[in-house]
Amino acid sequence: MLQTRITAPIRRVVTAKPSLCIRCQRRVLTLPGFLLPLRPFATTTTFRRPANSSEELKDDEPEFIPQPLGRPIGFPNPPKPGQSIGREKKTYTGATMLDRNLEKRKDLVKEWQQNYFRDLKNVRKYRKGKTFMANPRIFKKEAALYFPNFHGETLAEREADTTPILNGKISVVNIFGTLWGEEQTQSFTGKKENPELRRLLEENKDIAQMVDLNVEENTMKAWIVAIFRWKLRRQRPEEDWNKYFVIRRGVSDVIREKIGLLNGRVGYVYLLDENCKIRWAGSADAEGTEKEDLTRGAQRLIQEYRTFLARVEDLKRQR
Repeated sequence: MLQTRITAPIRRVVTAKPSLCIRCQRRVLTLPGFLLPLRPFATTTTFRRPANSSEELKDDEPEFIPQPLGRPIGFPNPPKPGQSIGREKKTYTGATMLDRNLEKRKDLVKEWQQNYFRDLKNVRKYRKGKTFMANPRIFKKEAALYFPNFHGETLAEREADTTPILNGKISVVNIFGTLWGEEQTQSFTGKKENPELRRLLEENKDIAQMVDLNVEENTMKAWIVAIFRWKLRRQRPEEDWNKYFVIRRGVSDVIREKIGLLNGRVGYVYLLDENCKIRWAGSADAEGTEKEDLTRGAQRLIQEYRTFLARVEDLKRQR
């Protein structure tokens, strides 16, 4: 154990025999030699890095640069109504109660690490949550994968699936879970931000549409949305009430990984064909020519679908 070094005058007074009277000893203690500083425990002058130090702490992770999607995203099988209704309760099959509790603890730690704080870190670090860049061209129909079914409630119904609404139409789907995420989707599809896309959908509303999916897995936020449902209804015509979904359950980690829905605080936009195949996708704020790419992709899908419908009509007439 470290101890302070007693200076020589004090050591003589403490260890020497009391040959002086008490009065003389007090006079010795008041001499200037006793005002010398004691030896410090540590020789370090400072315990912190100087403010003007040229050495800066570097992030362990390299800088992330979003890249265009290199392959189609989605599921290999077409969606069906009734899928993704809710999370199945996992059963733990450990031999003892201790084993089951350890398994459950691992799942809780994993869920905590992949939830709110991970998403906020990605928002701060990856250009406002942008995890990928949109492709300039749409995916080919033969290679494209399917958009999953989501189950929730709309402004018109308490229970509804997205697949019946998306089937048979070219759809622009906005997915968000926060007001900030909704504003990000508007940078792709908003009336002021992309009027050409809005005009295209309005002119072809018999085969094209826009669908909003508000993912609110937090019960309190879902209640707030339900309270202000009247306000949401006033913002859109009655015929579009069934195209605004509030999704409270069923958005599993598998679905998020398959369609690139990696950040619950960020907005995503998907362009689907009449078969619910994902032909184009964008994330976070629109950058570069992403808005124009989305509009061109939607226009091409509409033209292809009209050509297909015309051929079907010709075949019916020939019969």
